[in-house]
Amino acid sequence: MCNAFGVVVFSGNGVHVDGLENYRSIGAFSFLGRYRVIDFPISNLTNSGVDEIQLYVSKRPRSIIDHVGIGRQYNINSKRGKLSILFGNEDNSSNIYKHDIASFKFNRRAIESMTQKYVIVASNYMIYNIDYNQVVEEHIETKADITMVYKSVDTAKEEFINCDTLVLNKQKGVSEISLNRGNYKTRNISLESYVMSKEIFLALIDQAATTSSLYKMRDMLNDACSFLDVRGFQYKGYLTAINSFNNYYKANMDLLDPAERKKLFKKDWPIYTKTSDSAPTHYFEGGTATASLVSNGCKIEGRVENSVIGRGCTIKKGAVIKNSVILPGSIIGEDTYIESSVVDKKVEINKVKEVIGTPEQPAYVKRHDKI
Repeated sequence: MCNAFGVVVFSGNGVHVDGLENYRSIGAFSFLGRYRVIDFPISNLTNSGVDEIQLYVSKRPRSIIDHVGIGRQYNINSKRGKLSILFGNEDNSSNIYKHDIASFKFNRRAIESMTQKYVIVASNYMIYNIDYNQVVEEHIETKADITMVYKSVDTAKEEFINCDTLVLNKQKGVSEISLNRGNYKTRNISLESYVMSKEIFLALIDQAATTSSLYKMRDMLNDACSFLDVRGFQYKGYLTAINSFNNYYKANMDLLDPAERKKLFKKDWPIYTKTSDSAPTHYFEGGTATASLVSNGCKIEGRVENSVIGRGCTIKKGAVIKNSVILPGSIIGEDTYIESSVVDKKVEINKVKEVIGTPEQPAYVKRHDKI
């Protein structure tokens, strides 16, 4: 079991997902019909034996609070474990001051109260599966001050744009953190996941706060590369970043491929989520679904192809859904054609009979809309 507590950061590195994030934080995004994005970092921590987890929510907390609750669904030890949702200082200052370091500083006592020696920091918008025991063990063996998790990719010109990258020396030491601007094919993409001692974590928070009121954790870690022993830990599994609307759509579409899903979902590494006891999906006469992920509680009278359908959706007679993501509770009316689109939660589409986007520019229908 890891002698560490977990910190999941919601503010991200200036990440914003148009449309969807107007109503909830990225961690609360519905993913593959059944999950929320936050389920992946929390499940990674609890599967690694981490039972003390702090979630730092910077804005629009209602959806995430409703989903995670007290964390019972994540298999957290009920006697010694706890999942805490923490907030920043609710003042009237500009949003530029509401970042991760500000939240950490405001909740410093909550960090100090942790009895574990190490802290594992994870972001809320990266999806992957990792055993943090391996990261902590290597961190201890190398006697590093900070260990940063990364993945080497050869698709950096097209993927992981604006994600952090690590510049490594031959000894896997991190000399710099930079942004992926899509200029190079091969890059070491940071998972924005770090292991360090609680003392160093607190020291970085204090130093960042005195260096600049706008310093984020990323800025402080970049500075730390010059005066601390910062090492890289190479991760080789599945990775995707939900840092734009197009990437959210693409991640859902890519994981419709069973071969891709096998890379993310492992039999011995469950991804926990809030369960729903609704009835199984009912397929009426003429209702079909092919190459799709359809959640429980749906009513399918129309045709679904290569799509993700959230819980409790209704696809009426004659409707066709292709290459789309339909979020929970939506109603797609008779003879409606939806292609390459993301339809947000509890939308009703009756009057307009076509909503068509492209894989490069998916259409978006906002939450609770009627069209």
